[in-house]
Amino acid sequence: MLSKSAPPGPGRGRGKGVTLAVIAATQLMVVLDATIVNIALPHIQDALKFSTTDLSWVINAYTLTFGGLLLLGGRAGDILGRRRVFITGVLLFGLASLLGGFAANSGMLLAARALQGIGGAICSPTAFALIATNFREGPERNRAFGVFSAVAGSGAAIGLLAGGVLTEYLNWRWVFFVNVPIAALIAWAAPRYINESERHAGTFDLPGALASTLGVVSLVYGFIHAADPKAGWGDGVTIGSFAAGVLLLAAFVVIEQRTAQPITPLRLLRDRNRTGGLLMMLCLAAAMFGIFFYVTLFVQRVLGYSALKAGVAFLPISAAIIVAAQIASAFQARIGPKPFMAGGAVLVTIGLGWLTQTSVDSSYALGVLGPTVTFGLGMGLIFVPVMLMAVAGVPAHETGAASGLLNSVQQIGGSVGLSILTTVFARAATSEGAHQQPDFLSHASPAELQYAQQHQSFPPGSRWADEVLTHAVSHAFVVGVAFAAVALLTALFVVRAKPGDLPSEAPAGLAV
Repeated sequence: MLSKSAPPGPGRGRGKGVTLAVIAATQLMVVLDATIVNIALPHIQDALKFSTTDLSWVINAYTLTFGGLLLLGGRAGDILGRRRVFITGVLLFGLASLLGGFAANSGMLLAARALQGIGGAICSPTAFALIATNFREGPERNRAFGVFSAVAGSGAAIGLLAGGVLTEYLNWRWVFFVNVPIAALIAWAAPRYINESERHAGTFDLPGALASTLGVVSLVYGFIHAADPKAGWGDGVTIGSFAAGVLLLAAFVVIEQRTAQPITPLRLLRDRNRTGGLLMMLCLAAAMFGIFFYVTLFVQRVLGYSALKAGVAFLPISAAIIVAAQIASAFQARIGPKPFMAGGAVLVTIGLGWLTQTSVDSSYALGVLGPTVTFGLGMGLIFVPVMLMAVAGVPAHETGAASGLLNSVQQIGGSVGLSILTTVFARAATSEGAHQQPDFLSHASPAELQYAQQHQSFPPGSRWADEVLTHAVSHAFVVGVAFAAVALLTALFVVRAKPGDLPSEAPAGLAV
């Protein structure tokens, strides 16, 4: 006779390994999607004629829908059945990836990226929850959670390498096409090797999910629209976008207060330490997204790296995050979270400050490796205590909501931060472009002059284009330093957690 904690069905026996492989492969597919696309950004920009400011939407369209709908996706699995919702999300992600690979213009690609985010928001939280459905409580489930965490934690590094290989030896479209056979295989295997969960009565907080997601989208659009030299901060569309964002987010708060089953229980924010940790994650994710976006452009445009070499060039930051996170995990119970959070914020600030010194003469070692590894070490020290703080003191039935809130804050903070950095980048690029214009007109070749006239920009790879890019990148990271400073002040004056206040380990869904 089966014990109550042993799930029956297709996930039993030798199939358990396949069950875990299917679930872990799904999480890997979703997690690596951000970095695999980052490496291909310069190629996407050239192929689909994105401006640098509009190019940020390739990242934001995914992260905004993913972060905004993540909690709703987890809720859908509880109510409708996790396996059913899981398969739906995987198929949607695969379809969106296919559409992205075939995108003929920027609009098609952005629509596909948004659809990918929706698919990811549906399948990612249910993938985590399905481990509890398919593995016995105790060592078996703990091992499964360990594998899940390792896969999620390695996703960024795998994405960097995969993006480089696919873009280098095939083309940028394969960073999307690669998901299609994986999604199809997962959808085929899921009903054969994954047990369905019991359905729970409940309601969907769809108004809350839409209000929060559309509110953040409006704010991001306002920042990016303000970066357009033809618009600016006083433009009606810019002002209207900010106003709509504020109103929608205010409506979200009201909805959550009045909804019996809110998507985001606001009472979770009453804890000073948790709110401080979430604020730090919001600020630091903003800076991290900026590094992956703008330093990718720098190493390929200015240093002339191939896509594969660029992917390898970013691996040290992933290694630094993992090493520092292991140190923080080993000693935070003894030392307490605050020293790691404050010390990490100092390192992040130093790394971002270093990036403000970027110039066309910067080498990889001093212009990229040094600052990004310093940044990565700081992030690794911060990740573990922030993750533990997110779930400290939370009742067991709300742990999923608390961890989902942290993941959502990370995605949304990254999108908002990247849009702010993009605004500063665009203004600095316009100013430097005007400064370079006389020299360009005096020394450019006829072909370069013709290109500039047709495209209203300096030819890619020219010294004038490199000067504009590096000047704008260095100015954008001044904002990154400001984000890091807010995180540091939060660690010093808001967070009060002491040794022993936090759980010994984080839920598996919160992987570095």
